[in-house]
Amino acid sequence: MRAAHGKIGVAMAAALALAGCGGNDAPRLMNLHANSRSPDEFAILPTKPLQMPTDLSALPTPTPGGTNLADPTPDADAIAALGGKPGAKAGGIPAVDGALVTAASRYGVQAGIRADLAAADLKFRKNHNGRLLDRLFGHTVYFQAYRSMSLDQYAELARWRSMGVPTPSAPPPGQ
Repeated sequence: MRAAHGKIGVAMAAALALAGCGGNDAPRLMNLHANSRSPDEFAILPTKPLQMPTDLSALPTPTPGGTNLADPTPDADAIAALGGKPGAKAGGIPAVDGALVTAASRYGVQAGIRADLAAADLKFRKNHNGRLLDRLFGHTVYFQAYRSMSLDQYAELARWRSMGVPTPSAPPPGQ
């Protein structure tokens, strides 16, 4: 009888261990999720102020479930604030940036670089997915995983200053 209970206990422990290994194939190094069921106050956006159009006949036809001119457009607003054109095609390069793109690609451009980097980063994250207890309790392992790639800002500042390079935006020496 004891042997049967022992086998059942081992089987249940193995099942629980395997269940903990399931889930999304891509490791999550940053665990940023809310632990409460309250509303997300950052998801609430105020509407734009109402304005009287100069020509009432130029107003668009109302569409049920569609957007209106007072609806918030945070992505387009951020693009405009950074000097871009909100209506431009995603990934398209404006003509005014042609010289910048030419200078940046003067040594050639590797085709599919984004897909290659995404695959390499996924492999890195799988290899540095954190310890068992980190994953079990949802601890953030991002900084631990990328520690070898971080830059010591103070050592780098001292290196540049020792070479005589002016560093006007950095704190003055001795601080």
